[in-house]
Amino acid sequence: MTRPLNFLHLTTFYPPYSFGGDAIAVRRLAGALAENGHHVEVVHCLDSYHLLHPGEPPLSFPEHPGIIRHGLRSGYKGLSPLLTQQTGRPWLKSKALTAVLRSRAWDVIHFHNISLLGPAILAMEPAGKRAVKLYTSHEHWLICPTHVLWKFNEAACEKPECFRCQLQAKRPPQLWRYTGFMERMARHVDQFVSPSRFTARLHAERGFPREFDCLPNFMDRVDEEWRNPGPRPQARPYFLFVGRLESIKGLQTLIPLWNQAPDCDLLVAGTGTEEQTLRAMAAGNPRIRFLGPVAQKDLGPLQFHALACLIPSLTYETFGMASVEAFGRKTPVIARDLGGLPEVVRESGGGFVYNSDAELLEALERIAHSPALRTELGEKGYEGFVRSWCREAHLELYFNLLNKVAKNKFGGIPWSG
Repeated sequence: MTRPLNFLHLTTFYPPYSFGGDAIAVRRLAGALAENGHHVEVVHCLDSYHLLHPGEPPLSFPEHPGIIRHGLRSGYKGLSPLLTQQTGRPWLKSKALTAVLRSRAWDVIHFHNISLLGPAILAMEPAGKRAVKLYTSHEHWLICPTHVLWKFNEAACEKPECFRCQLQAKRPPQLWRYTGFMERMARHVDQFVSPSRFTARLHAERGFPREFDCLPNFMDRVDEEWRNPGPRPQARPYFLFVGRLESIKGLQTLIPLWNQAPDCDLLVAGTGTEEQTLRAMAAGNPRIRFLGPVAQKDLGPLQFHALACLIPSLTYETFGMASVEAFGRKTPVIARDLGGLPEVVRESGGGFVYNSDAELLEALERIAHSPALRTELGEKGYEGFVRSWCREAHLELYFNLLNKVAKNKFGGIPWSG
């Protein structure tokens, strides 16, 4: 029998003070653990969010009653994450971090996106030093200063030129990356985890010295939601894009093609720095509609009623959570054959991957003109979701991993009665 465990999750961004899917993944895991009776606390950096977004978040998230959230602030505000970015150390947050680490006998300390908390926090130890320490690579920050392997703001990075790329991205170069500091701090982590085999392989190819276990991301089961998904958002058939409106996400590759696409709309859910540029690109096509930011609770009907969800990312996604979200609603996926995206689609059989505009248009035509094919792909995607990417499947894999790491570290499982 396993007693309730004490979990501490550390991440730079956490909803609603966040921008992408990595923060949603942390919230889902923390919520699932809390709802299974464990004690869960999350540390994140409010200063980092406000450095990039001075105002309040555009969307709200209800506080989870089972999660204690520590939103770190410094009197120096944006200077704090900038100092950490340059030194790799949480100078102005170290006192608060130490207080949380020593506040309880933690069983599991799980690091996520710690880019603006700094790699030095990996070496910080809790009282008693009896915790398993995991690190999940939701992004490529361990091997890429800009996180996303988007070279010179133009294309997926095939050969690193990090110093020049940081300057091109208007980010201060991190000189500590050339000192072996990251590698030394990484030794304090018991196990690194990646959400896809591709991501684990890429870290090895780029010289990261530690091996990864693969632990796919998940989404809560949505059986009742797809049985009662809510009304269609519109009468006309449509394909759906969900994501940040940034060049790396590839929406700009869909807009020019939509004049050749089947007689269906393209709905776009999300916001980002490229929103106005993308709206201007699509201004002459009434079949492209921008919905703005959409709350997680409102995505279900949009995804369920879509002919398919489109994921045209131009760089290496670590997993492709949008695919799993679509599969949970019995909706097919059409994804670019790049990064971790193809793994989910191919393993489930719930859609198509493409390498060219011609292949994308063919996939759109096939789904738009065959309701039976659309249903078949959606069912396969849902079967894969239940098998591999729902809460129950993930928690079983997660605790198996924790037990394995604990045995290697302590010679046994401290929390097993």
